[in-house]
Amino acid sequence: MYDQSKLSELIRFARVDAGSTVIDVYPGDGDWTRLFSDIVRPDGRVFSFVPAEVAHFKNDPVGRMRTLAMEPGRANVEAVSADLVALSEVTRPADVLWLHLFYHDLHTALIQARGATAAAFNRAVYERLKPGGSYVIVDHAAAVGAGTSDAQSLHRIEPASVREEVEAAGFVLDAESTVLANKDDSHSIKVFDPSIKGKTDRFAYRFLKI
Repeated sequence: MYDQSKLSELIRFARVDAGSTVIDVYPGDGDWTRLFSDIVRPDGRVFSFVPAEVAHFKNDPVGRMRTLAMEPGRANVEAVSADLVALSEVTRPADVLWLHLFYHDLHTALIQARGATAAAFNRAVYERLKPGGSYVIVDHAAAVGAGTSDAQSLHRIEPASVREEVEAAGFVLDAESTVLANKDDSHSIKVFDPSIKGKTDRFAYRFLKI
């Protein structure tokens, strides 16, 4: 997670408000799910969506989100899991789909092993969002010209490639944020390297379903 000023900017950027329905894809420790749960309040809904492609991980991501949904005050949270491209089968039409540091994984062998592709997932997101809904992507930036080639090795992706793929599904780029930019990131090392972990150059896009 980030300091309060960056969190506030990202929430504003994502346009998550009281009453919103949000899908938090690959929620990890559930930090964003909890945050969105507080913001959308009882009238809203947060789907903590664990892709089936990662449900087998030893840290039991599905079980952890089900436990989170049972925490006091989390009645507006529902933990769900399905193949990425079957998103619509376990969620409701949403105002916001939030994808934090995961888009690049759509280009890795682990995620593609069950048949998911970036194109298929983006189409699924388009179908699940309400008209005017926001598809918000935050990810680790790769070097200019790298395209998707560093997704597997460095867990990075070139922002221009993300934009091209998402727009191909029918979305329109609405806004870009540089709140997480880091000009000192060389883009040449893995995001888990101690020298850059937690400080990578990150981009944020908000796409709209028109």
